[in-house]
Amino acid sequence: MKIGVNTFLTDEGISGPVLGRALEERGFESLFLAEHSHIPASRRTPYPAGGELPRQYYRALDPFVALASIASVTDRLLLGTGVTLLVQRDVIHTAKEVATLDWISGGRVVFGVGVGWNREEMENHGTDPRTRGTLVDEQLAALRAIWTEEAAEFHGKFIDFDPIYAWPKPVQRPHPPIYLGGGPTAAERAIRHGIGWIPLALNDPAAIADQLAPFRDAGLPTTVISTGVPKPAVLDAYAEAGAERLTISLDTLPEAESLRALDEFAKLAEKYTA
Repeated sequence: MKIGVNTFLTDEGISGPVLGRALEERGFESLFLAEHSHIPASRRTPYPAGGELPRQYYRALDPFVALASIASVTDRLLLGTGVTLLVQRDVIHTAKEVATLDWISGGRVVFGVGVGWNREEMENHGTDPRTRGTLVDEQLAALRAIWTEEAAEFHGKFIDFDPIYAWPKPVQRPHPPIYLGGGPTAAERAIRHGIGWIPLALNDPAAIADQLAPFRDAGLPTTVISTGVPKPAVLDAYAEAGAERLTISLDTLPEAESLRALDEFAKLAEKYTA
């Protein structure tokens, strides 16, 4: 099992290039960045984890711009989105961004997507939360067409375009690996699309094999996102259950504190990153 890190990069914490170099130096496989284009001032939609929405949600950098800066100072680190809020994005622009990042990084993109939870945020982008599942189904199919076909076209209920030319194509063939984040509904959708899944880590090691069983049986990969620092027993259980990777959550902290946290993470992950 590979070990990475997930975080919110903001204008108040460690810089992306410094973080990227530090991860590569410590032997981590990947970095996954969260995305929120904005946070509506109304705050009608409750935070899924309960309580007040953490400060980093308001101040998140654009993941593709941040990952491009990290790509320029690293050689091996995989560059992931955890997750891109695809239903809030134009699919043609997103295809271009992902392919460009894959091109400039030499094929290091891992594309994690999700349908989001903040209904007002979606509505501000013109997305109806009630139909976001169908929308993401069409977006995933349209992205694959743009990345793999010379003259791509797509005709659906929400996405509709006649043949287009779009370069660069991704370095990875047929395209960067795609993972869908979320709970059981997202897991079912990911299996239907034949792509990976990004679940949140469980705290009970005994429940982990059952969580990943459908993907292990289908031969599809999983990237597990922790919301804290996992216990060694949890890491071992995910490795035994066949998780492709697990990412440890790094709080948004100043540089010195971030580097100290990474040193502790590296000790925990040593048996997997060695």
